[in-house]
This record gives sequence, structure tokens and C-alpha cells, in this order.
Amino acid sequence: MPGRHPTSIGAARGLAPRTKACPESAVSDIGAPDQSHGPPVWGRRRVLLLNTTFEPLTALPLRRAVVLLVCGKAEVVHGDPSGLVLHSATDAVVVPSVIRLSSFVRVPYRARVPLTRAGLMHRDRYRCAYCGSRAETIDHVVPRSRGGEHSWANCVACCVKCNHRKADKLLSELGWRLRVVPRAPRGVHWRLLAGVGDADPQWLPYLGEPAA
Repeated sequence: MPGRHPTSIGAARGLAPRTKACPESAVSDIGAPDQSHGPPVWGRRRVLLLNTTFEPLTALPLRRAVVLLVCGKAEVVHGDPSGLVLHSATDAVVVPSVIRLSSFVRVPYRARVPLTRAGLMHRDRYRCAYCGSRAETIDHVVPRSRGGEHSWANCVACCVKCNHRKADKLLSELGWRLRVVPRAPRGVHWRLLAGVGDADPQWLPYLGEPAA
């Protein structure tokens, strides 16, 4: 943690510190990797941003991550597994997968984790709550048509076969039981996971274990 006081960063526009001295135009002349290494990455690549304490903060667009690196606001923790590099006339920047801020930021209070398909799949480890096979969809334990809520406690990952068999029935009517009681996830990384579909494998050590 740096000697100066932590910087308070708002949640509405992300957690990365802004700077007037080093705008995004600082990387305007940096192009996509050589085509022999694959398609351009601007616009679709996301980068995991860590605090100085290695706490996960958010998933940034690649361009914003490169701005932080070029301006000395962050350092690369993990580069692209295939070794992609962005080039300009005078510089070369490793395409990052995980970066870490150089200065500590104080994270605002985190509200309840939003219920999303991505977050639910992460919580249930992509396994069907009824049979344990690979999950492809989500299911309301108590169907919405029978008063069930759209909540963490009433939603589970589900395979297509079980989803079709269950339809709008109650578990008691089928003689089924849940493998694990569904609960709202807790942890510093869950707001991030709720908004990320397929996390880069290099992110996983920083995101903690999925909820049981």
C-alpha cells in the first residue's frame, strides 16, 4: 500500500483511477497484434484489474488496460497465453490478461450481488442442481407460474433434460431433491463474476473458489 492516503473511486464508471496527464490518446498509435498471431483484439478482449492487494476489482476493456500500463498506473501480472504483443512506432506492449494497480484504491461499499446467468453458472460450477450433469440453462426451483421468485435462493443451474422433465412441477411432485441448497453468493469477487460469462483461466486464482 502506498504511503499516501488511498484514493476513493466511484463504482458507476469502473474502479480504475483516471488521469488527465495520460489520456487514451496515449495509445492511439498502438495497433492490433500481427495477423499471423490471430485476429485484432481491440473491442472484445477484457482484462482483469487487481488492486495492489491482489483483490479483483473489475474486468476492463483491453484499450483501457493498455492506457493504465502505458501511463505507469498498473503492471502486467499475466500476459496473453499466446504471447500477443501490441506494437506502435516506438513501443511494444504485452497484451495483458491480468494487471495490478500501482496505487491502492479504496473500494466503495458493494451492494447485493446481482442475479445473472453468468453468476449463477459460476456459483453452481456449471453443474445441474438435480442430476449433476453439465448445465446449459437455469431453472426456478419453485416455478414462476406457481409463485416462485427470481432470486438466488430459487434459481439453479440446470441441464436441458432435467429442465424439460421438471417443467412447471414442484420437486415434491417429482420426488426430486436438490444436490445443494441454493444461496446468494458472498465474496469480494462475485459482483465481477456476475457480469463475466467466460472468465480467462488465468483469472481464476484471483477470483476465489466458486460457491458450493
